[in-house]
Formats: sequence, C-alpha cells, structure tokens
Amino acid sequence: MDYQRHSRAFKEAILQKLSQSQLSRREFAEQEGIKLSTLYSWQKQFNTSGFSESKVSSSDKWSNEEKFAVVLETAVLSEAEFNQYCREKGLYPEQVKQWKQACVAGNTAKAIRNTKLTAEQQSDKKRIKELERELRRKEKALAESAALLVLGKKFDAYWEEKEDS
Repeated sequence: MDYQRHSRAFKEAILQKLSQSQLSRREFAEQEGIKLSTLYSWQKQFNTSGFSESKVSSSDKWSNEEKFAVVLETAVLSEAEFNQYCREKGLYPEQVKQWKQACVAGNTAKAIRNTKLTAEQQSDKKRIKELERELRRKEKALAESAALLVLGKKFDAYWEEKEDS
C-alpha cells in the first residue's frame, strides 16, 4: 500500500485500529497488508498534526495487577531485552517506566502514611495514659470526699445521740 494513495480518514482508521490492537506493529502491519515503514510514517504524520494515536491509550486496558506483573517481569531484564519485551507486548518502554514509578510511589506513600499513623498512634497512647492517670487521681479524690462525708455524717449522728442522752 502506498502512502500517497490513501485518504486521511483511512489512515486515521488504521492507526485507531492499531491503538486498540494487542498485536505488535510488525504483526499488525502484516495482518493489514501495510508496509511497516508506511505504518511508522503515518504515525509520525498524525502525531505531528495533532492526531493523538498511541499505544499509551491501550494501557488503559491493562489492570493494575497486569501492570505490576509487567514491572516485575522487566525488572531483571537488560535494556535490549526490556525493549524487545515491550515490542512483543505492544508497550512503550516509557509506559513501563511510568508503571514502575507508580508502584514505587504507591509503596512510598504507604510507608509515609504508616509512619504518620505510627506517630499518631504513639501520640494517642500517650494521651490515653495521661487521661487514665487523671481519671485515677479524680477517682481517689472522689473516694476520699465520699469517705469524709460519711465520716462527717457518722460524727454528727454520734454527737446528736450524746446530746439526747
């Protein structure tokens, strides 16, 4: 297929179909009967003219678990192996790097939240101990007041009996 013979709408439709495909660019080009270089030139043409076709949009199809699995699988690969893996999966290396950063950021945020929570828990424990100490002091003071009140009543009752007799 020749670059000049196809309408803009046809090219956009092919690129849209590519963005939704799980195939690599090479496999897709073979399936559609388009030269790989033609497909790349169409992508270049439409990316510069504002047509936002990219495999990045296909990343929405990946679940968080799948993204995490990709990050794990690619963590030990060399740069060449990493790029080959991305080509086979129809991903951009930048996508996988963003996913990795998101995983790290998620764990970092969780660690910070846990640190804050631990600090809050320690503060709460300290406050609880202070309140318990204050409560015990007040209970003792109340018990002492009650005992003094009872003793005062008994003393008054004792003197009243003595005066009556």
